[in-house]
Amino acid sequence: MAHNHNHGGCHDESHDHDHDHGIPEALGPRDNLYSRIDRPNVVALNVESGHGPEVIKPWDQRLDESVYLESDADDQMIIRIPFTGAVKPRALLLKAGPSEYTPAKVALYSNAEELDFSDIADLKPTQEFDVAQGRDIGEYHVMPAKFPNVTSITLFFPASQGADTTRIYYVGFLGQWSERKIEPVVTVYESRANLANHEKIQGVEGAYSSSSA
Repeated sequence: MAHNHNHGGCHDESHDHDHDHGIPEALGPRDNLYSRIDRPNVVALNVESGHGPEVIKPWDQRLDESVYLESDADDQMIIRIPFTGAVKPRALLLKAGPSEYTPAKVALYSNAEELDFSDIADLKPTQEFDVAQGRDIGEYHVMPAKFPNVTSITLFFPASQGADTTRIYYVGFLGQWSERKIEPVVTVYESRANLANHEKIQGVEGAYSSSSA
């Protein structure tokens, strides 16, 4: 469903803003992860229309307000965003609103692919932010130590800033992407662990003890 809006701007001085107008999306911000998002598999829960990919836009469409997600039954919304490889995000990019339709907070959950409304209250967010009102793109910097090897990020918007529904226009990420460079490390670790497990399972306790002596 396409919508059009005209509303007053509100400058958010607490976040970085866009100064790269006219730069092709492929170029960037150089660490924009748009091309690394598994866009067809983005899922939004409790939305009036659409399924989620609509707000994962190319860089040059980030300010477009004609397409957005709006919550349905109430002002809560979940957006699950998978990546095509392992990423190390450094910032969430978010455009929401206008005014009271802006979410009060956004909670980020790393690698929580099955998270939904039935169990989200029992899980502590990896990190969360207060969301400022404004027409600019808010840039919310995450703590790298909390997001070391991310294959998906789930965003939870628990409430609006006064309206009955919440609206999200744009979601993006800045960070680094790798082609699962962690796999060789995992393979080495698993091969060692499996070797010990096989000896124990087969009952060769003496051989296991001598190898560890």
